[in-house]
Amino acid sequence: MSQKNETAVLVLALLITVGLVGGVAWWLASKSGINLGFLSNNQTQLQGQSNSDNFTSVANVPSGLFSYGGSTTWAPIRKEVDSAMQTALPQFQLRYTDPTTGAPGSGTGIKMLLNNQLAFAQSSRSVKPEEYQQAQQQSFTLKEIPVAIDGIAVAVNPNLNIPGLTLSQLKEIYTGKITNWQQVGGPNLTIVPFSRRLEEGGTIEFFVENVLEKEKFGANVQFIPTTTQALGQVAKNRSGIYYASAPEVVGQCTVKPIPLGRKPEQLISPYQQPFVPLSDCPQKRNQLNTATFQSGEYPITRRLFVIVKQNGQIDEKAGEAYANLLLTNQGQDLIAKAGFVRIR
Repeated sequence: MSQKNETAVLVLALLITVGLVGGVAWWLASKSGINLGFLSNNQTQLQGQSNSDNFTSVANVPSGLFSYGGSTTWAPIRKEVDSAMQTALPQFQLRYTDPTTGAPGSGTGIKMLLNNQLAFAQSSRSVKPEEYQQAQQQSFTLKEIPVAIDGIAVAVNPNLNIPGLTLSQLKEIYTGKITNWQQVGGPNLTIVPFSRRLEEGGTIEFFVENVLEKEKFGANVQFIPTTTQALGQVAKNRSGIYYASAPEVVGQCTVKPIPLGRKPEQLISPYQQPFVPLSDCPQKRNQLNTATFQSGEYPITRRLFVIVKQNGQIDEKAGEAYANLLLTNQGQDLIAKAGFVRIR
């Protein structure tokens, strides 16, 4: 046998030996539960993915009863997601807490967090500079963790026929510059705009900041305490208009969501086409146009945040854990089921 052939045989024998030793080591490790650390890349990735698949895979979830509250936009998430969270992690007890005075909302939730009434808060807007300053004065910081995407939808009476509105037209309606539906392609009717008060929620603050561009509401705007009551007013009044979180509007049976756009030729509906007639509701309901929310084509979108108090205490652990649970695949699936758009 030539020297080249002898070398090839030796190499082959060595490979077989290494394979046998590795196989035995793998078998012994599997029996004893030892992680040898030489999983293939695919196996490592699969293990990493499974660690974020569901609620029970999240580490560092504290035990105890934790009060939370804030944005009314979060109501569908509290109903759909938090109940599943409680079933999976009974030791992580959550208690929704209303403010002692005033209406619930993002601002009141953050205020309650600053006043040590909540472990963490739910918000439909970012933390304001003055809220960061208040936290620093109390020797802690506030952290906002985005967990979902939401859109703001505009509702009108089902018997009002208009093609939709541009953002500039919507702004002029709510600042009192456009007062008749005839000015935007509708019938000769005086517009009756409804809104919740500025201090009552993150949705209103976001609307004023981003749609009204910090201008004041017009004198003709009628303020209603809750979205449920406002939608009821629009359902009864052919001239009415109201804005709210898209999941609160799109699936309703008594009002009609309308397309919005940055330009007249770019009107995007907040619902999936074709529009489901309200006469078919509740057997069939309109569904959110989530693809355009995610892509940014729909003109009014925002993120939802968990607001965490970074003070090194158990409340910080609770807020971080809650956000991490919402960011699992299970949490994101349930957020989508609640009518919002996945952020990851």
